[in-house]
Amino acid sequence: MCRWLAYAGTPVLLDTILYKPAHSLIDQSRHARLGVETTNGDGFGVGWYTGESSTPALLRDVGPAWNNRNLRELADHIRSPLFFAHIRASTGTAVQQSNCHPFRHGRWMFMHNGAVDGFHRLRRDLSLLIDPELYADLEGTTDSEVLFYLALTFGLDRDPPAAVARMAGAVESVGRRHGVEFPLQMTLAITDGERLWAFRYSTERASRSLFESNRVEDLRKLHPDVAFLRDISPESRLIVSEPLDDLPGAWNEVPEGSCLVIQPGADELLPFAPVGSVDAG
Repeated sequence: MCRWLAYAGTPVLLDTILYKPAHSLIDQSRHARLGVETTNGDGFGVGWYTGESSTPALLRDVGPAWNNRNLRELADHIRSPLFFAHIRASTGTAVQQSNCHPFRHGRWMFMHNGAVDGFHRLRRDLSLLIDPELYADLEGTTDSEVLFYLALTFGLDRDPPAAVARMAGAVESVGRRHGVEFPLQMTLAITDGERLWAFRYSTERASRSLFESNRVEDLRKLHPDVAFLRDISPESRLIVSEPLDDLPGAWNEVPEGSCLVIQPGADELLPFAPVGSVDAG
């Protein structure tokens, strides 16, 4: 599987999050503690927003994150209020740039940890559900990108949680028709550059790990000596596949079957479950 993180809040240098923590995402690319694989070296990607454009910029490469000089260089100079980072461990599809996360479509950005079980058997039926006008924009061969385009097809622009629920319902419907017992395993992050949605769900109710950072006000009380916490706004949040450090009280596990919404004002934690059954014809 993979490891990822999503940050939203006060603009920070990517280096602050990607490299400086004791168990940073770069460290996790070689020494993941909670993932299926210890090593996540089948490519990486970073996507970020700036005030100059409504669409995110992407840097993706097929090599491992731990020794990429371009990533190290850019992380010291890019400052962003919202960014995604992903390190990949392939579940069977090719190691190529178009298969590296995050994926982008217009203002939307998407990344995923997990798998569609039996994807080689389900791929055709799932692909037929994608809006034909969107299908031409598919670049890679992963189950993750298909999930993204299904969510776009089912109304991501209008209602992200509902669109992802329909996507999950479609995958489970098609999977079970092909005799797959547990079709879907996902922790995923989606953003439109303003709000961030994180989902944790699997058909077997045993999803991969996912954590959110505690409220900044609480962290400042617990760890008044941590300079980083003094420099960010109370609304700043991190969503991660596994904690970036061992600070007591810093991380809360995202519940199974839930959707976390990070947004201006109060964040939300919503229950999540697949919706509907789509006939792939």
